[in-house]
Amino acid sequence: MGFSYNCQATCSQTFARAGVWNTPHGIVETPRFMPVGTLATVKGLTPAQLQTTGAQMILANTYHLHLQPGEAIVEKAGGLHQFMAWKGPILTDSGGFQVFSLSELREIKDSGVTFRSPRDGRIIEITPERSIQIQNALGADVIMAFDECPPANTSRTEVERATQRTYRWLERCINAHQRPQEQALFGIVQGGIYPELRCQAARDLVQLDLPGYAIGGVSVGEKPELIHQIVDITAPLLPPHKPRYLMGVGTYREMAKAVAAGVDLFDCVIPTRFGRHGTAMVQGERWNLKNAQFKEDFRPLDETCSCYTCQHFTRAYLNHLIKSREMLGYILLSLHNIAELIRFTQKMREAILSDRFASEFAYWLKEEDKSLSSF
Repeated sequence: MGFSYNCQATCSQTFARAGVWNTPHGIVETPRFMPVGTLATVKGLTPAQLQTTGAQMILANTYHLHLQPGEAIVEKAGGLHQFMAWKGPILTDSGGFQVFSLSELREIKDSGVTFRSPRDGRIIEITPERSIQIQNALGADVIMAFDECPPANTSRTEVERATQRTYRWLERCINAHQRPQEQALFGIVQGGIYPELRCQAARDLVQLDLPGYAIGGVSVGEKPELIHQIVDITAPLLPPHKPRYLMGVGTYREMAKAVAAGVDLFDCVIPTRFGRHGTAMVQGERWNLKNAQFKEDFRPLDETCSCYTCQHFTRAYLNHLIKSREMLGYILLSLHNIAELIRFTQKMREAILSDRFASEFAYWLKEEDKSLSSF
């Protein structure tokens, strides 16, 4: 099986769409939330547990895997799928965001980025070509172009320079890509908070006829309303017959509004990060399981949820585990949180298929910030 995107239904009142993204390792039904497995593991969960959440496609990170254990080890193991025992589709980020977040440790040039490894202090250079070489070795189904991701407070001049460099780097990534039949290379639309830069970047990338497109640089400190504006402007400019991926976004309102703009795929570290801090995501609310109110509450965490956690354990037990700092508590909350966000995107998919999206998700499509929309 190669790569193809088939749109199954569209919303009559928004740009929302439901589709199927075919990859060599299986399908992804969209819209879909994708759990993040930075170091070839979704923190705290086995692949078997992850499957029970409804996860279809997961992420791993080029930068982190390059540092440890190194792409040569992964390649020798048979690629990421074999290495981490995950049979479904995998996407690898280019590592660009992580490299650029090292502001004090790196130097950006047209050739690429030089940085000091925070792990062992050695000097490392990642160029567009090197990023693609690493991702070719890792063997994910979808690989991302190496891009420059400026922070939210960057001047327009600097953002324009970074956007132009991102395009030049993308051309080099395309030329360096050695496995196009097995790995789909996605380009990333940058442009900061400037609509004209976003529009021009999207048009430029579309001309390259890539297998898919991502909207990047929207979770680097911008206010939610700016994220909405960027996505609303950018998504409709991307080809309707290709998947659209909004990088680093995984909160209810942001996902719902992005789906309304025509976005298909999402990822975020929030569900496992919350789980490791004793926090549950429950139908749009954030619950701290350490709170005394749960000590003698013998109901399931979420009575409407079919995940393993909610089917077998009570709020009181979870409260006990978290207060005791037992590892199982963090695992069970991470499991539920991932299932919750996947379920949210599955519900949007079902609503689009029956053309009920605009009415059923009207609450989340409002402009007001509520619940999980702003953290």
